[in-house]
Amino acid sequence: MKPEMKALIDKLECEHNLSRAEFTALLNERDGQTADYLFARAREVRHAVYGREVYTRGLIEFTNYCKNDCYYCGIRKSNAGAVRYRLSDEDILDCCRIGYELGFRTFVLQGGEDPYFTDERLCAIVSAIRQSYPDCAITLSLGERSRESYQALFDSGANRYLLRHETANDAHYRTLHPEPLTLEHRMQCLSDLKDIGFQVGCGMMVGSPGQTDDCIVDDLVFLKQFDPHMVGIGPFIPHHSTPFATHAAGTLELTLYLLGIVRLLLPRVLLPATTALGTIDPLGREKGVQAGCNVVMPNLSPTDVRGKYLLYDNKICTGDEAAECRACLQRRMEGIGYELVTARGDYRAE
Repeated sequence: MKPEMKALIDKLECEHNLSRAEFTALLNERDGQTADYLFARAREVRHAVYGREVYTRGLIEFTNYCKNDCYYCGIRKSNAGAVRYRLSDEDILDCCRIGYELGFRTFVLQGGEDPYFTDERLCAIVSAIRQSYPDCAITLSLGERSRESYQALFDSGANRYLLRHETANDAHYRTLHPEPLTLEHRMQCLSDLKDIGFQVGCGMMVGSPGQTDDCIVDDLVFLKQFDPHMVGIGPFIPHHSTPFATHAAGTLELTLYLLGIVRLLLPRVLLPATTALGTIDPLGREKGVQAGCNVVMPNLSPTDVRGKYLLYDNKICTGDEAAECRACLQRRMEGIGYELVTARGDYRAE
């Protein structure tokens, strides 16, 4: 490993930041030895804050309707081949019941931006979950909404909100999204969520069409400035019914490398080893944890709808029962020396 690369990683671990030029060098001059050293330092930092515990989030994908037409997404409104569905309130609460019995203490309600789910409907669902499971965290991933909507959801009992920024580069954002979606509005939503009091997650796709090293540096600079509680990083994987169907997928190598950088940049961040990682590599989630991740998100959705919530092609675990997903992940984490735990897994502030 080049001494200057070791020095950059040591500086990042010590100061939790680098200059744009240093971030660029860390990306451009990486090699296998540099990555191994980065991952070793990321694991040490992760162990110092969170030990060897891996937190589980029970994912409930409750609607695949979406009013948006993002060019990379398999549930975009223009995909006439998507088989649409919405879970009922009873379905969602049944997923929570099953998850609670399996030891989940965080539920993640994720869906497209579906106009059917008004504030009134969503707040009723959140309130029902909060009343039934007062010891659990409720995470929402519902896209862009008004500040008033976010406030109502928070007041109803939601604790966390995931809203990937996708890219912090405005020109790149415009290549991924049609009008009227804008990076400015996405950033305002993130600011509103944090101001209201949510534990907030953002994040980006690695290898998305048009992404350059400068775009990635913009992401890292933004992450440091915004200081989120969670960061979701996964590889871009094409979907056959989108304009990016023939674009190459993002690589496991760069995704893992960025996970290691983010762990040193934000030592206390909650960092998922995503399903997309497991989709591009059979051991992707294990490798993510070994690069500094500390969260996994097995699926609690009914098996008859999982194959319909396809943001990208070849998604794993669409046919497994919830108990199978959790047991599988437990074995996988134990196999690399980590413990899958039932705790809520809140962000640990200093």
